[in-house]
Amino acid sequence: MRLCINIDHIATLRNARGGELPDPSDAATICEQAGVDGIVCHLREDRRHIRDNDLKKLRKIITTKLDLEMSIAPDIVRIALMIKPEMVTLVPEKRQELTTEGGLDVVKQKGALQKVINKFHDNGILVSVFINPAQDHIDAAKYIGADMVEIHTGEYSEARSAREKRKHLVIISQMSRLARKLELSVNAGHGLNYSNISPIVKIREIEEVSIGYAIIVRALSVGLETAVREMVALVKGKSS
Repeated sequence: MRLCINIDHIATLRNARGGELPDPSDAATICEQAGVDGIVCHLREDRRHIRDNDLKKLRKIITTKLDLEMSIAPDIVRIALMIKPEMVTLVPEKRQELTTEGGLDVVKQKGALQKVINKFHDNGILVSVFINPAQDHIDAAKYIGADMVEIHTGEYSEARSAREKRKHLVIISQMSRLARKLELSVNAGHGLNYSNISPIVKIREIEEVSIGYAIIVRALSVGLETAVREMVALVKGKSS
């Protein structure tokens, strides 16, 4: 399994004081040196964390892969086509949300999403869609030509009882198998942390996880490099 780290919260911390530090590009370099397989950032329409200049700097220095989370707003699509990340992950976006709250409604937005996906494919950019673990959304992702799905793990991560966690884990596992049968690559993310990642790692169909907040929080105690290496060990099954 591959681990990609979302560095949005580094930019959130910087923006709280309006200065230049901490620099998301510096954090990306540390994460790559610590063993991650890619860097994720979300260029939101309101630019609340990652900004246009951050994206340009990241494109220049990243040596693994850059995964740009984004809406399908025309301005954001234009920037993505100019930056040319290795892949984009299409996500829903609401101004009032603290973070992305759920999966993209691929079923209702088939036409608009398909047009955007075609543009990215014409420019050699892979496309993932961030979806809830539901069969109709996986079927729709295949229909519109997505290369992969990122399964929203929020309900699993937020479940309070062991029984509820198992229920959501079964659903994630079943939908991951369905996606692979449709020849879609499978990623997963949202709310994953050091205590709940191990059951996800056991789902063989999931090829990649995207984790951000938990690693940045852990970094406050042990430093970013150590926090990343600890998660790398868990994701890749190398922990003691």
